[in-house]
Amino acid sequence: MIFVLASFDADSPLDNVRVPESLIATDSLPQLQPVPEMEFRAQRRPGGIPFPGSSYIGFREALAFKESGGDYFTTNTLGYLGKYQFGIGTLQLMGVYNAATFLSNPELQEKAFATNLARNKWILRRDIPRFAGKRINGVEVTESGILAAAHLAGAGNVKKYLRSGGSYEAVDAYGTSITNYLRKFRGYDMSGILPEKNPKVDF
Repeated sequence: MIFVLASFDADSPLDNVRVPESLIATDSLPQLQPVPEMEFRAQRRPGGIPFPGSSYIGFREALAFKESGGDYFTTNTLGYLGKYQFGIGTLQLMGVYNAATFLSNPELQEKAFATNLARNKWILRRDIPRFAGKRINGVEVTESGILAAAHLAGAGNVKKYLRSGGSYEAVDAYGTSITNYLRKFRGYDMSGILPEKNPKVDF
């Protein structure tokens, strides 16, 4: 079964955007602990290009690139907002009610992203250890892939996908699937994100 979702992806100029290879984690990359933002800024390749590796920051920036090209101030054709393309309904679950305030505040967007990860990790707390390391539709399932897919399709749809062995596939309005996000965002270290029931954004 394939279900079409409202999308978190950016509008048409970015429909087919590919995450740069330098931002995609591979099985050979070491598992790194998340580092403070200021320390991350100091970790740069020659020429000033960040090297986030498989850390939380690497995950965050790779996902943001796929969602919006990393643009805090964009709104897509379906009304999804900001760097991570949040819907207002998801933001309201975390205590953010003003779309204009959210769109104009990069710090708030970063807090919302981390808060939503904690919320999804709570919802999927039983499924992550149950399915991580298995292969579904030819893709190795990892914690970071599951959390990325939950950002795309919602944690409930990811549960259905995993528990159906991949026969329940959700696809957004731009054609991006749960399987695609499981593959693209596998292998990042998400140990620094703690599951939290019904968390709210502190701002």
